[in-house]
Amino acid sequence: MVTETPQTPNTAFHDLQDYVALPRLSGLALSADGTRLVTTVAALVPEKNRYRPALWEVDPTGERPARRLTRGPTGESSPVFTPDGDLLFTSARPDPDATEQPADAPQALWRLPANGEAHVVGTRPGGIGAPVVAREAGTVAVTSMTLPSAVTADDDEKRRKERREKKVDAILHAGYPVRHWDHDLGPDEPRLLVGAPGALQGEGSVDWQDLTPAPGPALLETSHDITPDGTAVVTSWQLAEPGGSLRSILVVIDVATGERRVLADDAGHEFGHPVISPDGTQVACLRGSLSTPASPADFRLVVLPLAGGVARDVAPGWDRWVSDVRWTPDAAALVVTADDGGRSPVFRIDLGDGTLTRLTGDHGAYTDLQVAPDGRYIYALRSAVDHPPAPVRLDAAAVDQQPVALPGPVQSPVLPGTLTEVHATAADGSPLRSWLVLPDGTTDSSPAPLVLWAHGGPLGSWNAWQWRWNPWLMAARGYAVLLPDPALSTGYGLDFIARGWGRWGAEPYTDLMTITDAAVDRPDIDGDRTAAMGGSFGGYMANWIAGHTDRFRAIVTHASLWALDQFGPTTDASFYWVREMTPEMAEHNSPHHHVDAIVTPMLVIHGDKDYRVPIGEGLRLWWDLVSRHDGDPADLPHRFLYFPQENHWVLSPQHAVVWYRTVTAFLDHHVLGKDWQTPDLLR
Repeated sequence: MVTETPQTPNTAFHDLQDYVALPRLSGLALSADGTRLVTTVAALVPEKNRYRPALWEVDPTGERPARRLTRGPTGESSPVFTPDGDLLFTSARPDPDATEQPADAPQALWRLPANGEAHVVGTRPGGIGAPVVAREAGTVAVTSMTLPSAVTADDDEKRRKERREKKVDAILHAGYPVRHWDHDLGPDEPRLLVGAPGALQGEGSVDWQDLTPAPGPALLETSHDITPDGTAVVTSWQLAEPGGSLRSILVVIDVATGERRVLADDAGHEFGHPVISPDGTQVACLRGSLSTPASPADFRLVVLPLAGGVARDVAPGWDRWVSDVRWTPDAAALVVTADDGGRSPVFRIDLGDGTLTRLTGDHGAYTDLQVAPDGRYIYALRSAVDHPPAPVRLDAAAVDQQPVALPGPVQSPVLPGTLTEVHATAADGSPLRSWLVLPDGTTDSSPAPLVLWAHGGPLGSWNAWQWRWNPWLMAARGYAVLLPDPALSTGYGLDFIARGWGRWGAEPYTDLMTITDAAVDRPDIDGDRTAAMGGSFGGYMANWIAGHTDRFRAIVTHASLWALDQFGPTTDASFYWVREMTPEMAEHNSPHHHVDAIVTPMLVIHGDKDYRVPIGEGLRLWWDLVSRHDGDPADLPHRFLYFPQENHWVLSPQHAVVWYRTVTAFLDHHVLGKDWQTPDLLR
């Protein structure tokens, strides 16, 4: 498959400031009558140092242009409709009816009627998040961060104020974990609250009912849904287990009484992402087996009665992992997405006979599914390696269809190249595939230098648009970019994952080298000028590559795992790590044992606030490289790009500019032979 793109000497990808200024879509919300579709657009603020989200309405019929709904100074997010068609969203923007306007106001729940101004309908000292509305009753369920000993909102605010005034930010932990990805956990913790629909229909404020007093870690990183009649909430619930482990089960909470009962619990599995059927009688969710060093987890889509009963695997013969789930209005089928062969299509699963039907036939990756109330259409955001997210409409009855693009808030940018695929066969006979981005002007007589990009995860796939690791920025600078899915990648079945399980330095590495060989065999690729890059697990692979081959002229490693004996006990979820590798396996697969074999110049990048791959990994890698350079210190070929305030991702727009300028300067110097140029903002 080749996507042709008109050649152009100047696109948004040729200037990094133009690139970071591109608006970014996320999320979809559909009104109960199916006539309104709302998405979120994050745009660069005038200072160019952050993004501000706003809500836009998209016409589901595709006849009218998109229109902007909100313009708050702090932005708006998490849109969801009430049954009567009003739009709820969260925002920290100033409340015009409040007597005081705190500088650090938390997220509040706002209501925007079809005709009229938005106003606040719900607040809490710790903010409001993740609103979900009962389809019929209009009851709203939300999460709110609350200090453990607080009984009421006023009590919570009093305790917060005392900490602020005394400048206390200490946290006393009595369990695990203590942080997650990019933020510290505690001292407050998420609670589930519900609000009666009456306040959402008038000018008053919601009187929140706390369903989960003192939940501890139970609601950390969970998801929830509410029954159509508003009488019960189903949520994933984290159980603290011996040895510091957490395991997720499903519980049902009665809204009237707060009584909690277990819906799904199995010592060998976890349950999450509950979605309640339109008739309120069933729950679809994901059931994942707990991984062990000998076998990977397997995630199955199951359905079980809300009243309680056995969970039924709805697609037992389907070897793919579901990501997004929606019910059809008649509750006869589920509409889902799942990684599949470098794509993430939309599928329908009929619950009567288990028939699986692929609805989309393109190379897109679909998210944020919304099913029309009459069941005729499915709305989604569609992205691809060569297309940023955009709203589309699908025919719910069509097979292998092409999506209908809806007039969205943002025009798709012109790309500086074309997209194709590369295929190869691993030593064990496994088929391998990769996307290949080719810059404009690439021909057999003018081949492009190649950059291999290893994806993170490791349980992931190159199948969607990437804002942080965007290959088109490299194409604009003349580089071809190889985006492979080696062993451990999703979308190729459990056996493909198992090939690399506990064997990170084996099949994942050899697969990358095999698919790179296939790419450089192409006449339009310059096999003498190559580099390798990766972030997170991809950074691990970059480190492993550095210690096992000198075929690349430069290697960039971002937020990377280096010494696995150190990483395991210091990452934010050590209990998961011990399920994946024994100490012996970690020792065998640790890149730091091969530092003496590294001869390729390396650019090390790490953020200090990275809790998934702590900064100690980057610091130890940098010392191991520097300490082994026995020449003139001025001739050190390696570089360390350090971000004191960034985390696992580099999210600040101008830091992203610095990131790409440093990476391209490093590659241009070592791969293309250009003079080294330190980016201006780093001089």
